[in-house]
Amino acid sequence: MRNSGMNLAHTTVLLWAWGSLQAFEIVEKENIFQRTPCPAFLMFDNAAYLTDMSFELPCPCKPEEVSAVVWYYQKHLGSSHTKVLTDFDGRVLTEAAQVRVGSDMLVRFSIRMFSLLVFRAQPEDSGLYFCGTRKGDYFYAYDVDIQSSEGMVATFKDQGQEPLEDEYHGSLRVFTTFWEWTPCDRCGVRGEQWRIGLCYLQSPDLSPRYRKILPNVVSCGSRAVPRQLRAKASDHNPELLVRSCLMPCEKKKKVQEGVMAIFNYVSKVGSRPWLPQVPIQFHQQRLGHGLIISCPGARPEHAVAWDKDHQYLYRTQYLKGVNGSMRVFIDHGNHLHIRFTQLEDRGIYYCWRQGERIAGFRLGVTSPGRYPVSFSDPETRAALGLILIGYMLITVIFISIHLCRCCCYLFRFCPNFSPRLSRPQL
Repeated sequence: MRNSGMNLAHTTVLLWAWGSLQAFEIVEKENIFQRTPCPAFLMFDNAAYLTDMSFELPCPCKPEEVSAVVWYYQKHLGSSHTKVLTDFDGRVLTEAAQVRVGSDMLVRFSIRMFSLLVFRAQPEDSGLYFCGTRKGDYFYAYDVDIQSSEGMVATFKDQGQEPLEDEYHGSLRVFTTFWEWTPCDRCGVRGEQWRIGLCYLQSPDLSPRYRKILPNVVSCGSRAVPRQLRAKASDHNPELLVRSCLMPCEKKKKVQEGVMAIFNYVSKVGSRPWLPQVPIQFHQQRLGHGLIISCPGARPEHAVAWDKDHQYLYRTQYLKGVNGSMRVFIDHGNHLHIRFTQLEDRGIYYCWRQGERIAGFRLGVTSPGRYPVSFSDPETRAALGLILIGYMLITVIFISIHLCRCCCYLFRFCPNFSPRLSRPQL
């Protein structure tokens, strides 16, 4: 009994010592973070992203007495309109899965561990971001440039195409800076990989208050670029460089024997029931209507691929902009678009992410004749609204005409339009 008590005491002491070491380690990291000096003169770090990307802006320094930060946003330096981005006062943290396209930035951000996270960035989010206190004291800032994917130039290496050449306007040089190649978007078969290129420029006439990665080099939409230089670089769109690749598939873990035993027991005939390799979601679409399918958990910078049954939808043929009359295409945000759904569009659409097939969408197409009319359908409500507006308009016109006639007869102001008989002249 005495030995067990001593063992319990030793265990308690060890746990207390381990917890003290963990707390000491956290305090040391906190002290190192707080001792990072802030710049004496506020500078702006340049950062560029593509539309619909999510990005993080860390706050690398802060005064030691500041325990929480507030982020601020300005469209232009010195603007009177400043947005306050804060998660205090009971605001719920925003999750990336809850963000919708076109939402305002005030519902697309989150602050975690002093860093600002902006989900699905849009070109109107470009501007200046300040890390500071509630009192409005700034101690770090960013110059963020969100470049639009509209007009993005696609270059296919397999077809011998080359990226856009650098542009020179006197001392101004406009060029494309490419990111790293993505992983192969499929495994076991021929796949594709690509790299995103954003517009950058080099000029000696940039504002000295903006910090550059290279001397006199910033993104084309940076606030460091004077207005006249930015207009010269406006025609240089972002680029997408695509090439073929081949990657072997990793060995998948075998399905548990218990699950397979259940399937064998249920079938009884000897032929196992069909077991999908990935989760399948069923969707029914009306004939002639459009549809957009998103890959779960995918972002624009991810390697995403689409297949229809056993047909591979390569970007060489299905990328947006390759052909202006395409009915089925993949946009630059990795979404699959089907315009004017036809009966031949029925099937299973598989989604690949980072070289692994992760989901499937079984699409069914129904003709308008078999589609039940429901008041919850927005098209039905819109049609009824137009009919009611037409009836109301006709009713108002009818009542207005009869009111005018009644007033004319009441006050004898109505002219007499009956033809007069002229007397014959003798």
